[in-house]
Amino acid sequence: MIELSGVTKRYPGGHEALKDASLAIAEGEMVFLMGHSGAGKTTLLKLIAAIERPTRGSVVVRGQNVDRLRARAIPFLRRNLGLVFQDHKLLFDRNVFENVMLPLEIIGYDRREAARRVRAALDKVGLLEREKAMPITMSGGEQQRLCIARAVVHRPAILLADEPTGNLDPAYAAEIGELFRAFNQVGATVMIATHDVQLAERLAPRVVTVASGRVDASVAQP
Repeated sequence: MIELSGVTKRYPGGHEALKDASLAIAEGEMVFLMGHSGAGKTTLLKLIAAIERPTRGSVVVRGQNVDRLRARAIPFLRRNLGLVFQDHKLLFDRNVFENVMLPLEIIGYDRREAARRVRAALDKVGLLEREKAMPITMSGGEQQRLCIARAVVHRPAILLADEPTGNLDPAYAAEIGELFRAFNQVGATVMIATHDVQLAERLAPRVVTVASGRVDASVAQP
């Protein structure tokens, strides 16, 4: 499903965010990337999503060598991905329904089928009754759930989340964690980058440690 082989990512100035990283994720796995801020977790997720390209090594997602994809092929790769990053990138001039509808509009879904999927995704994250609300009126936890609804509305095979509970209180964090578990249980491959040890212990997935750009995939449990 996902395989990194000997991946190094070096940024201008010489900083190596990842160093000779190798990792294999099977279809249907739930994996936590654990490590301190700046360890390389976000870079690893961005490489999988083709937001960044490796300096050296290969990144293969669902049989496609991501670092060799042409720019026009990247949107097709991302149709299989759901992305939840720290900067929510919500559209504050659009309501909840319109924010979740956006990915389906880009893909070109039939309007009636798209509306059905949007409401199903909002119902899944507990926001159906707030479909007409504007994001600015929502709490941090609600905004995070909105981001998750937008990420899963097109039913991606892979869900990538970067510190999805980083700014939430423990109750909201537990709620968000259960949402990810539910998506994994219906077949999605889930990767979550976090330093939230309690969340990892609660969900007990496979844990991969990232430290100073190096990946240790030998740790099976938190």
